Amino acid sequence: MMNRSGKSDSSIVPAKLPNKAKELAAEAAEGRELAKGNSLEQNTSRTQSRKDVPSALERVRQAAKKDKKQRFTALLHHIYDVERLRRAYLEVKRGAAAGVDGETWQHYGEALEDNLRDLSHRLRRGAYRARPVRRVYIPKVGKPGELRPLGVPTLEDKIVQRATVEVLNAIYEQDFLGFSYGFRPGRSPHQALDALAVGIMTKKVNWVLDADIRRFYDTLDHGWLVKFVEHRIADRRVVRLIQKWLNAGVLEDGKRVQSEVGTVQGGSISPLLSNIYLHYVLDLWVQQWRYTFEDSGIAIQPYRLLRSELHEEIS
Repeated sequence: MMNRSGKSDSSIVPAKLPNKAKELAAEAAEGRELAKGNSLEQNTSRTQSRKDVPSALERVRQAAKKDKKQRFTALLHHIYDVERLRRAYLEVKRGAAAGVDGETWQHYGEALEDNLRDLSHRLRRGAYRARPVRRVYIPKVGKPGELRPLGVPTLEDKIVQRATVEVLNAIYEQDFLGFSYGFRPGRSPHQALDALAVGIMTKKVNWVLDADIRRFYDTLDHGWLVKFVEHRIADRRVVRLIQKWLNAGVLEDGKRVQSEVGTVQGGSISPLLSNIYLHYVLDLWVQQWRYTFEDSGIAIQPYRLLRSELHEEIS
């Protein structure tokens, strides 16, 4: 994070865990890495009921809001919770295109409970493997004759990504700045335009700048993205899960292509990862820049959104 003086606030990891044993639940255990062979999840209920899921995530949300430097060491059990995976499955579009394994929503649902339990167990054991995305092309909006590459993840990748986004949103929605609108819960580009209109009508405006980051999704640096994620996420299993999707590659014309840059447009996780990246490389800088100009008597009101045509989720 950055303060008004322009200095970066480094992430601080407490050396000790809370004293109360009952607070050893994952969402209260911020601080150091888990000791080898001694997972905090062994001290928590492995199966959460429908009633418990929101309250557990709410504790994560409250902790993230209270301490912007807190790092979360154990989040994976929120992701592999069967109830959360079931909700994620139901959110996937029933007629969505299948990934490289050919698995469809309907076929997976024929043995849904068994499939979700198996998926949960693989996530918990670290046996889950991300599959390459299937490359497809769609017409570019406003550019006749040009095509935009998109990736179609497998059904299980879609499910796990949706569950991961739900968990990570509990943390990052406490960090993202107010002028960020793109692909955030309860926000939309229309709201950004409304806010811009209000700003133009109520303030003295000399310039309106419209900027676009060329090939942003294609050039996003994996190394820096992981570093940004680790500002808040100290659970190495969740970080590795994200790295699996980044490194899964693309299957095109029967050939698997991998890259050290870019995040595939088409998955549920891509917009969140993009917002995390832009939060650190753009939004915090803009915020500090804004404060500098305000001190000089110049008002700057930024509005950032990810253009809707940049991401077409095939799920």
